[in-house]
Amino acid sequence: MLDIAPLFGVLLLLGLAGGLAMVGLTTGYCAHSHGRSFWLWFVLSMVLPVVSYFVLFALILQQHLNQGQRLLNEARAILAAAEKAERTEKW
Repeated sequence: MLDIAPLFGVLLLLGLAGGLAMVGLTTGYCAHSHGRSFWLWFVLSMVLPVVSYFVLFALILQQHLNQGQRLLNEARAILAAAEKAERTEKW
């Protein structure tokens, strides 16, 4: 008879590692898309998976609720669009 207990342990470890990697990649991507370091938040989420995710969420929420930061981001977007339009006009 085939003993599946060791196989179950290996599959469980692979599942946990995959889940931890997904949390790390999600946290890193979210951090990078909001101007923070991908690798810093990826490593933090590997060490403290749930805590780092909620800390990043709080930092992003604070940034979005800050009126001055929101206006600065809007001004940057307008400037980037104007520069892009100027580059396309030259060609």
